[in-house]
Amino acid sequence: MARNDESGGGATLAAFLLGAIAGAAVALMYAPAPGDETRRRVAERAREGRDQANRAIERGKAAFEKARRQSEEAAEDAL
Repeated sequence: MARNDESGGGATLAAFLLGAIAGAAVALMYAPAPGDETRRRVAERAREGRDQANRAIERGKAAFEKARRQSEEAAEDAL
């Protein structure tokens, strides 16, 4: 029986984004740049990561809401 699990993709995306953000932060900390510039870069990357995570959350909420509506409609049709 086929399994349609939309939440698995969201979790994978979130894990990938968090890993990318952590990797970028570590790379910037070891890059030869002045401290204030490094802190600015880390803060910028953190904002970008937060924005990407928020967008992923909104997409996940929309997908959940769509699935909920479809299951309610299917249940009503079955009755």
